[in-house]
Amino acid sequence: MSQVMVNFRMDGDMKKKMELTCKKMGLTMTSAFTMFAAKVISEQRIPFEVTADPFYSKENRERILRSIEQLEKGLGVEHELPDEENLV
Repeated sequence: MSQVMVNFRMDGDMKKKMELTCKKMGLTMTSAFTMFAAKVISEQRIPFEVTADPFYSKENRERILRSIEQLEKGLGVEHELPDEENLV
């Protein structure tokens, strides 16, 4: 089987961390991505769960727009955002 070059962009810090993690496992990034590709092919799926952030769902965006509309009409209540140290 012939070898081909695959190029894609990745955040530089992420690449360094990926290389270090692979090295700890005795792998190269090439071997890790090759393993990933083989798994995708054999299972015909991404081998881990991929989900969308529900914040960006259509329903939530519509709710936010309704809330903004209510605030602009003076029908809502504004709340201060908590300080970072008070977040759970």
